[in-house]
Amino acid sequence: MSQVLPGALTLTTDFGSRDHYVGAMKGVVASLAPGVQVFDITHDVPSFDIAEGAFAIAQAWRSYPDGTVHVVVVDPGVGSSRAPIAASAGRHFFVAPDNGVLSQVLESVATSSVRRVETRHGLGEISRTFHGRDLFAPVAARLAGGLKFEDVGPSMAEPVRLPPVAVAAGIGAVLHVDRFGNVVTSFRPEDLADGSGLEVGGRVVGSRADSYADAPGGEPFLILGSSGYVEISLNRGSAAASLQARAGARVALARLRPG
Repeated sequence: MSQVLPGALTLTTDFGSRDHYVGAMKGVVASLAPGVQVFDITHDVPSFDIAEGAFAIAQAWRSYPDGTVHVVVVDPGVGSSRAPIAASAGRHFFVAPDNGVLSQVLESVATSSVRRVETRHGLGEISRTFHGRDLFAPVAARLAGGLKFEDVGPSMAEPVRLPPVAVAAGIGAVLHVDRFGNVVTSFRPEDLADGSGLEVGGRVVGSRADSYADAPGGEPFLILGSSGYVEISLNRGSAAASLQARAGARVALARLRPG
């Protein structure tokens, strides 16, 4: 078992970099836990896209040392009755709204514990529009600074979950499109038998390559991506643009015609 290294905190949001929001959250962490290191996973999750936020944190959290606290704020329900939660999973901690943004993280671990965050751990006044600054960042800073997870608040039976990303009956979905236009599907290599391809938007992609450089230009191909999922890529081009694919689009297993 790896050593637990407290004092690291990550931020994943849909805030972008134009406004002051991320800087304000970092300021709260610096004020409450000045020795904690803060790392940005991404602030370019598409606005309000909970599923994309779930994908982003699921892909990145294991790269950090045990004991890291991860703040995930993609929160279209801020100010509503949705609960603020904290989760302990895989020797890491997560602070987020209870809207399903931690679904893929929780699916990936054998055991986890979830608690409803008590607002007493936030700042003195909590606005109805910026819980990232007023509640999630303070709670995460206190956890990274030594607050016991059990003291965050009462335990919860089950948080909100998004539909599982697993392939069912040969049907999956686009999980993410990266800035290069690579289309990350929910298919794993074992989901694709020999002689099969993937259909997106009425177009079947069947050719495969082990690297981008191995693939011919001009035609989309299948490749095992670093995420562990099968991706549809285009050498020096955008597969997403070629296929008109976007996150959430249907992807289906397709038999290839011989010859």
